[in-house]
Amino acid sequence: MVAENDIVLIYHDDQPMVFARVEDIRPDVKKDWFQIKLMLLNLPVQTVTWILRDTYINGSEFTMDGHKMRLEKIEPPQEDDRSVNDSEPSGPEPGQKESGTVISLKDRKPK
Repeated sequence: MVAENDIVLIYHDDQPMVFARVEDIRPDVKKDWFQIKLMLLNLPVQTVTWILRDTYINGSEFTMDGHKMRLEKIEPPQEDDRSVNDSEPSGPEPGQKESGTVISLKDRKPK
C-alpha cells in the first residue's frame, strides 16, 4: 500500500517515466477517489496533484489523456547483514599514509 513519503515509479505507456515521492494523500470530494500529491524527482523538481482511486494509487493501471499510466511503489534495497567494520577496512595502520586521490570540486567549472 502506497503511503506518504513513499517513492513510486510512474509508468507512461508501459515505459518507466519518472520517480516521485508521495507528499500527501487525502480524500477527494468524489466518493472513493483521492487527491495524491506527488513530487516528481526530475529537474526541475515539480509537484503535481492527481485525483485517483485507491486501486490506481496502489498499482492498478489507469489512463490519462488516452495514455496508460501506472504507479509502482519502490521498496528500499535490502541491507547486507554484515556490519561496515566486517566488510571494509577502517583506515590505514598507525604510521601509514592513506592512498587515494583528492579531487577539488571548488575550481571545477560546468561545461
